[in-house]
Amino acid sequence: MSVPQANGINVAVSARGLTKHYGHGESTVKALDGVDVDFAAGQFTAIMGPSGSGKSTLMHLLAGLDSASSGHAYLGSTEVTALNDDQLTMLRRDRVGFVFQSFNLLPMFDAEQNIFLPLTLANKKITADDRAWLHQLAETLGLTQRLSHRPSELSGGQQQRVAIARALISRPEVIFADEPTGNLDSRSGAEVLNFLRTSARELGRTIIMVTHDPAAAAYADRVVLIADGRIAGDIANPTPESVLAGLDALRTFDSTAA
Repeated sequence: MSVPQANGINVAVSARGLTKHYGHGESTVKALDGVDVDFAAGQFTAIMGPSGSGKSTLMHLLAGLDSASSGHAYLGSTEVTALNDDQLTMLRRDRVGFVFQSFNLLPMFDAEQNIFLPLTLANKKITADDRAWLHQLAETLGLTQRLSHRPSELSGGQQQRVAIARALISRPEVIFADEPTGNLDSRSGAEVLNFLRTSARELGRTIIMVTHDPAAAAYADRVVLIADGRIAGDIANPTPESVLAGLDALRTFDSTAA
């Protein structure tokens, strides 16, 4: 499958005129208002904005977790917004990985079994290549000595690293992470963010993360700012200071939009 290009950059995920409305008539709320955005393949991108800005809605539409009111979302050259329910299920199973604020590990399984769970649920035979990939992930994520441990025997940061490995095990094109450090202390959160960055830079994965935390966003290669359902800024090579400045600028954006 060919990957679209924008300005010479391979694009893993994109949106064109993407809109999401909730409600009807005078009570209609525009969660997204005609969003155009591209996410580069192999890059770690954070999406930030105030509460209610549309950042989680954007991620859900791009990942096929929710339906758009209008516009188009693409995963590579596949139009996600044109797929039926069965096709969306297959796309999420085969081409997309998810990391959430809650670790969602099965307590009766050890770390290795939890990591292999997507392959098990898809009735895929675990091959020697899968095991080699697992051990590469475990080494990269610092889990080699923890694969036989159950979630109750792991710290919060270790559990989230298991969840990241689980998201990566099927070699998806894109990992969507929704506030992945929200339930972690600062040290564990920093470890997880480092591993997400490593997943992009060393393992070639495309990471799209929603976060409200400027320090977390600074781990990304790029920050997309969203306000009032529209793209409001774009920060390359972010630092905590540049992200905070971008968020301050959103207040002007909101007042202008109003």
